[in-house]
Amino acid sequence: MVDDEPPVRRALQRLLRAAGFDVRLFASGADFMAHLDGIDCVILDLHLPGMSGFDVQEALTARNSQLPVVVLTGNDTPANRSRSLANGARAYLCKPVDDKVLLDALRPLTSSVH
Repeated sequence: MVDDEPPVRRALQRLLRAAGFDVRLFASGADFMAHLDGIDCVILDLHLPGMSGFDVQEALTARNSQLPVVVLTGNDTPANRSRSLANGARAYLCKPVDDKVLLDALRPLTSSVH
């Protein structure tokens, strides 16, 4: 999960771990990109310090990565939605997100559920 807001990271980490997911947290896109090994799926905020969520998507594409991306943003606009999906996001969700909606988006994308 990549989000620059510590309360969001902590809350979603608790939810995802309770649902059986292995969770790794990153506060920036650059930190995430430096630690891709072993990651099955990423929940990605768009507005991050330095490297934006869009930049992360483009960097993944440049690496020919097949890593599924679920965008989770607090800044929902038609342009953000369109660009995220055009860049390959498998889902585009808005904060605050319903727990069930997030889990339903993630389950088919990852093998980390126990």
